[in-house]
Amino acid sequence: MKDLVPLLKVKDLHISFHTRDGELEAVRGISFEVNKGETLGIVGESGSGKSVTARSILQLLPSPPSFLKSGSITFQEEELTTKTEKEMQAVRGHDIGMIFQDPMTSLNPTMRIGPQIAESLIKRKKLSKEEAKRQAIDLMKLVGIQHSEERYQQYPHEFSGGMRQRIVIAIALASQPALLIADEPTTALDVTMQSQILHVMKDIQERFGTSIIFITHDLGVVAGMCDRVVVMKEGKIVESNTTEELFENPQHAYTQQLLNALPRLHEKKKNKKDFDAMHFRHHPALLEVKSLSQHFQIGKGHVLKAVDQIDFLIKRGETLGLVGESGSGKSTTGRAILRLNEPTDGDILFQGIPIHRLSKKEMKTMRRHMQMIFQDPYSSLNPRFKVLDIIGQALDLHKLSTTNTERRKRVEELLEMVGLKPSHADRYPHEFSGGQRQRIGIARALAVKPQLIVCDEPLSALDVSIQAQIVRLLEDLQKKLGLTYLFIAHDLSMVKHISDRVAVMYAGKIVELAESEELYNNPQHPYTKSLLSAIPIPDPKVEAKKERFVSTEQMDEDIYDLQNAELVEISKDHWVAIPKAQ
Repeated sequence: MKDLVPLLKVKDLHISFHTRDGELEAVRGISFEVNKGETLGIVGESGSGKSVTARSILQLLPSPPSFLKSGSITFQEEELTTKTEKEMQAVRGHDIGMIFQDPMTSLNPTMRIGPQIAESLIKRKKLSKEEAKRQAIDLMKLVGIQHSEERYQQYPHEFSGGMRQRIVIAIALASQPALLIADEPTTALDVTMQSQILHVMKDIQERFGTSIIFITHDLGVVAGMCDRVVVMKEGKIVESNTTEELFENPQHAYTQQLLNALPRLHEKKKNKKDFDAMHFRHHPALLEVKSLSQHFQIGKGHVLKAVDQIDFLIKRGETLGLVGESGSGKSTTGRAILRLNEPTDGDILFQGIPIHRLSKKEMKTMRRHMQMIFQDPYSSLNPRFKVLDIIGQALDLHKLSTTNTERRKRVEELLEMVGLKPSHADRYPHEFSGGQRQRIGIARALAVKPQLIVCDEPLSALDVSIQAQIVRLLEDLQKKLGLTYLFIAHDLSMVKHISDRVAVMYAGKIVELAESEELYNNPQHPYTKSLLSAIPIPDPKVEAKKERFVSTEQMDEDIYDLQNAELVEISKDHWVAIPKAQ
């Protein structure tokens, strides 16, 4: 039982920003407490005021344009809002640590990892260089960095995203702070890395009794991590309760909306209209990939086999999900299929046409039938162009409109098709939310009336409720237009509900391929099992009983060599990589 003694008190906090359009109220009269040794979750969608609240505790908001209108923030009975910058520097890191969303921007790319941790120890604990190095290595071990002595001298770019986040946690823990603020610490990570980071944080809390404020938009993560939860919307707290009670009996309509938007693995997949088990088996293959490889030269004599001899086909009108962690080869596969990267080897047949042999001019014509929706709706749209021209460019390129009037009419039709207004054609990308920008990206892909769309992580940058909206949109468009999708993602919960079949990639290879329901109910490959076990379940009672999964690093040692494995059909349309007979 945790000692319910308030460590941090936030009372009637109001924070605003000066903007060109006047004052923007980002946080509007919120109050909450964090007790010693507990984890408080703050959840809500982008723009709800979560991160502004977190940064205001440590006075990390730029002022101007931000300013504190009123309210109180007390930590260990001391008022923080009246402290000077010099006084706050003594609080930051020493008493209150913070973990940011993007670990790469939190680390110095020109400085080795170990000395970055040691530097914080020397500064905060006044240790000698030798003692700081020893404790830095101990901290690296504490957060699960294997071979810490050797990795001490490596640079940030030599670590994966999950490993970099562990380093950021180690730096935050250097002075053993009483409170740790984690601002979306797992949003940019794969599901297995996310699970590892959450376990690291829980272990640290149990060992040191650290209090944690965990900020996220994902209620599934909250279920297994937090003791209490506050739900924020438009700068206000709309609901506050224990985690278990909030999940069992949500009171506010917004909380109910967030919970309903969560994809759940145990729910039976909703089949397409008139779909049956044999539906796609009799359809001709729209896309067929044979022995596809994509290798990259890295340094002298080193070759990265990003995609290594993979085979699959996609039937007309179906959705094939392609899942795996970052670095598994998913996105490289999608780009190779469209020849945005030239494949190293293999055959790609679209409607029986070997597109890997087409000239650049012929491939330009072929791309009218094959389009891509990109991961980041922010960077994939030209900020200098209006939506009319962003979508209109595709029409111009393939000469699909002859007059400006015809061009505009088609753009407005496409915007309505994806749930936007015709008047949005005259706006710029920065005037839209993330979900709206992704809809613009979908409209652009649809402009040339393609048959195949490669969806490359189209949901990863979006809030969970927006993700559900985009999935419904993609499903509706597929029914209406007869589209075929290759849906690339690392979120297996969402992939299950949109895909007819799922292929699992690991280390450049497809290790398992089966119909969606079959793969989730009866996974065969150890890597597939690991991915499924790492998915956060939106039920605190279930999460508490879950066994820890095998880490990717352990799998690298335990799983057989994929170079000596082959895909074998173990049952009807269920393929698994197994060792070749010796």
